[in-house]
Amino acid sequence: MQRLETLDELLTEQSVEAIWLAQPNSFAWLTGGDNTVVDSAAVGVAAAGYDGTSVEVVTANNEADRIRKEVPSEMSVSSFDWYGSSLASAVAERSSTPAAADFDVPGLESIDISNCRHPLTDDDIEQYRALGHETAEVVESICRTLTSETTEREAKAAVQGAFAERGIKVPVALIGGADRVQRHRHFTSTDAPLGEYGIVTLCTVRNGLCISITRTVAFDPPAWLTDRQHAAARVQSTALAATQAVGNRGGTAGDVFDSIQDAYAAVGYPDEWQLHHQGGAGGYATREWIATPDSNARVSLPMGYAWNPTVQGAKSEDTVLVTSDGFEILTQTGEWPTTTVESVGYDVSHPQHDILMLSK
Repeated sequence: MQRLETLDELLTEQSVEAIWLAQPNSFAWLTGGDNTVVDSAAVGVAAAGYDGTSVEVVTANNEADRIRKEVPSEMSVSSFDWYGSSLASAVAERSSTPAAADFDVPGLESIDISNCRHPLTDDDIEQYRALGHETAEVVESICRTLTSETTEREAKAAVQGAFAERGIKVPVALIGGADRVQRHRHFTSTDAPLGEYGIVTLCTVRNGLCISITRTVAFDPPAWLTDRQHAAARVQSTALAATQAVGNRGGTAGDVFDSIQDAYAAVGYPDEWQLHHQGGAGGYATREWIATPDSNARVSLPMGYAWNPTVQGAKSEDTVLVTSDGFEILTQTGEWPTTTVESVGYDVSHPQHDILMLSK
């Protein structure tokens, strides 16, 4: 198992006998299971420990049966009485030492294994591809039912309900109408109607993997919307081209950001990058890292990337698998209008999702 080989290297690098993971994204990465009860919790209800030989999962007795059914059979699951201990104490009692954990455990060192979660494995990519396609299908289907009178909250409820039926979590659901998307980059939903047009931005999660997507629907759009949408699309295309080039030469997120800044200038909006983050690597987090001008995060291939450039009132975003020699848009169905745009500074062009025009 490639993950265990990665952890073997980490055990040696950190000079520890065991590594324990309880943060939900890392727990899912190692076990394929879900240790969350409260979605917003930074630490789940179970921890997975690897000691160089096997994986042991520790959880409270009231969680053990469910966890046991979700993790691979070769992983042992032990439990403690929920009223007699805590997850941290139970891990401390069971772990060989010295050891490290990604949550606060008495006597154990602190560790961050986020860099271990990329590049993606073949199994990751297969699951990622399926989630991306299903996410796009659901989002695009709901978008086609919207009207100018649909409120932001009504649209959000429809989207969240559709994903709940499929067992897919939606940690981020931003749906804004024409008035609010021009004023806010994070347009949390209200009871305002969509009006002239609306933007739907979502992050979905299944088996720990995270997909990001944005779609724009228009009913009576302002004249400038198409220009701004295509400008954002060119920035996104440039970010993808730069990601591949930088990844192939072993560069950093800051290197990609240089190209993003150049692209904003080339499309006539040189300062827009300052008004919202531009996205970055996906995978086992909505963003494994977010690019900044001086970021030294390593650009890995193959990896999912979700760049999300904005130009006031417009946004372009998909989750794309970038490999050393190709690009695969994971969030596509073939049923949404696209426009092919050229990257800035690279001899690469990409089809980007365009605005869907609907009647009022």
